[in-house]
Amino acid sequence: MSDINNPGGISRRSLVKSTAIGSLALAAGGISLPFGLKAAAVAVNGALENPDDKVVWGACSVNCGSRCALRLHVRDNEVYWVETDNTGHDEYGDHQVRACLRGRSIRRRINHPERLNYPMKRVGKRGEGKFERISWDEALDTITKSLKETVAKYGNEAVYLNYTSGVVGGNITRSSPYASLLTRLMNCYGGFLSHYGTYSTAQIACAMPYTYGSNDGNSTSDIENTKLVVMFGNNPAETRMSGGGITYYLEQARERSNARMIVIDPRYTDTAAGREDEWIPIRPGTDAALVAGIAHVLINENLVDQPFLDKYCVGYDEKTLPEGAPANGHYKAYILGEGEDGIEKSPQWASAVTGIPVDRIIKLAREIGSAKPACIVQGWGPQRQANGELTARAIAMLPILTGNVGINGGNSGARESTYNITIERMPVLENPVKTQISCFSWTDAIVRGPEMTAKRDGVRGKDKLDVPIKFIWNYAGNTIINQHAEINKTHDILQDESKCEMIVVIENFMTSSAKYADILLPDLMTVEQEDIIPNDYAGNMGYLIFIQPATAPKFERKPIYWITSEVARRLGPDVYQKFTEGRTQEEWLKHLYAKMLAKDPALPSYEELRTMGIYKRKDPNGHFVAYKKFREDPAANPLKTPSGKIEIYSDRLAKIAATWELQKDETISPLPVYASTFDGWDAPERSSYPLQMFGFHYKARTHSSYGNVDVLKAACRQEVWINPIDAQKRGIANGDLVSVFNGRGEIRVEAKVTPRIMPGVTAMGQGAWHDANMNGDRIDHGSCMNTLTTQRPSPLAKGNPQHTNLVEIKKA
Repeated sequence: MSDINNPGGISRRSLVKSTAIGSLALAAGGISLPFGLKAAAVAVNGALENPDDKVVWGACSVNCGSRCALRLHVRDNEVYWVETDNTGHDEYGDHQVRACLRGRSIRRRINHPERLNYPMKRVGKRGEGKFERISWDEALDTITKSLKETVAKYGNEAVYLNYTSGVVGGNITRSSPYASLLTRLMNCYGGFLSHYGTYSTAQIACAMPYTYGSNDGNSTSDIENTKLVVMFGNNPAETRMSGGGITYYLEQARERSNARMIVIDPRYTDTAAGREDEWIPIRPGTDAALVAGIAHVLINENLVDQPFLDKYCVGYDEKTLPEGAPANGHYKAYILGEGEDGIEKSPQWASAVTGIPVDRIIKLAREIGSAKPACIVQGWGPQRQANGELTARAIAMLPILTGNVGINGGNSGARESTYNITIERMPVLENPVKTQISCFSWTDAIVRGPEMTAKRDGVRGKDKLDVPIKFIWNYAGNTIINQHAEINKTHDILQDESKCEMIVVIENFMTSSAKYADILLPDLMTVEQEDIIPNDYAGNMGYLIFIQPATAPKFERKPIYWITSEVARRLGPDVYQKFTEGRTQEEWLKHLYAKMLAKDPALPSYEELRTMGIYKRKDPNGHFVAYKKFREDPAANPLKTPSGKIEIYSDRLAKIAATWELQKDETISPLPVYASTFDGWDAPERSSYPLQMFGFHYKARTHSSYGNVDVLKAACRQEVWINPIDAQKRGIANGDLVSVFNGRGEIRVEAKVTPRIMPGVTAMGQGAWHDANMNGDRIDHGSCMNTLTTQRPSPLAKGNPQHTNLVEIKKA
């Protein structure tokens, strides 16, 4: 029996005690049950009546885009039952923030037999997973000694906080390197080499500000005001599937607006799943070509909003082209074939690139051009390509051309935004080191740090790095190995201890990345310590959750605040005082919440929030509408672009394209054009590796979090999706064990033969835990797709193009 909903969540002691009672019948309805179920039912009923029971509010705070409330039933310092939010009227606008199956399985994470219990030091080679137990004093002394030596020998720029997001929802417990306690610690000790971008959003977060000055979209709840929803690679039913997430809003809003929904995706996703009006499969990496074909129809059939383009935009046509731009350098010329490349971006041209029939492109263009208002929204899958920056800006062209920006029922083309209640984050102080690298470039910075430059490698803050990375902090993240790219190459880099000299990992489990630690520290989970967290993406209802410790700390696990405070103490009294300011973790929470109350007196008191567990509030403005004030009065509310307007042509990008060092198959353009890319649908390598492969976020995991929970693995098996046409050519049947490979590595996984993915394309859920004999054949039996992905970054953001891959598949 599973503890997900949650009869199997009974403690073993209660179940054994109840089983001894023997055969009974349930009083309710007089239903007779088999012996095992009778015993379980008795245990449940007894648990509800036990006066020693307590219910503790917690939350699932992993990086899924939701933050969901949990009600943890505790007895004898053990969580035996997990429920979720039961407050409010459970109606749209005041709904219950119900956790999905992942959050409801958290008891299996808390009590997992492979949880880390003691500090350890590595005794084998990095990656072998061989450790021995040490004391906390030895662990902390070793870390501090190494940190001091690194700073003394190489400077603070040699210390790096790796990208992590395992508890991105926390506040005191937050793991994001932009806002974690490790950030504060290092800023108290001279700073560190920081990074920009994220593995989730590097390309879109970099590109959209060149168009809009920021990267905002309307809240999903605003779909109740639209007539048409067009989703480019957006799949909230799997990426944000919980009650606190976007799936609920999408369904409820469409129920009110009766909006048509068109899903554009190489894979027939669970967001479609019969709820869509149409699925349009598209080759990965070609969304910008589809946009260009649609724009061709909009322009030729006079479906563009010319007054909007004239008033609010720069670079659509000759009259709004910035000074200094080349003649016919505007977007309209590019579409009509009058620009530099001389190619008319007709539906016929777009069809040849995207694989979408010509008549469907024309019909889609007319739908988008005539629906008022229309919501064009993209997920983060299309931008996670080698040409992702161009793709993100191109998709934004559809609402720009049709004047759907800044209005209810429209959107900017970006992913959704949300309403948040006031939150006061743990202050991390200012980093004295101003140098930054892309979050995806850290392996490069280990190998060739001083060779990395601003114009070739995207170094920010100065022209080049001075030193390589020598010391890595990794708190609550699996990006050292599992969530990075080209695992075999990363393994080889980290095996050489003369390069990166110290890796400190703070974790709950022996993850794929934890095996590469020199010092490995056991962390408490968020539900085992006190914290206050806000919602992430939650439409037009924001909320706060007060997390209370479900159980006392066990074994020698310690909270992150204690760990970082103890390192600060060893770094010296001045560092310790600056870091702690004399406060305990609870005192910090009260201090931060007092600041929140000063800003927002409508909030409940600290003790009231602790008692409530969850506090909710509806957006007083109804819905978040991106760039609404700009639309209403562009002179009084200019965008954060140089012109203050929507920049279809970006002069800043034109300068970057002219001065950066790019490879022949890399494109940076002032216009949102389509460009072929390495490992793309038309790359020459397809002769050897004919299938385009991309990853998708999988229900069984949040990235790699929950990836070791048995019931979730059983419910959602790891598989590689392949179209029946491609499978037949290779003699592959559904369920066959297959080899998926390219020049970077090989994995073994079962095949899912399905028409839900277009021919020529294959996909698998990302985040499965890597499992290979790295001293032998290196074949990954854990089916981690990053065995096959590249470390070559995208041109502008220097972000991870982990959906741009070519592979072959054969029966194993």
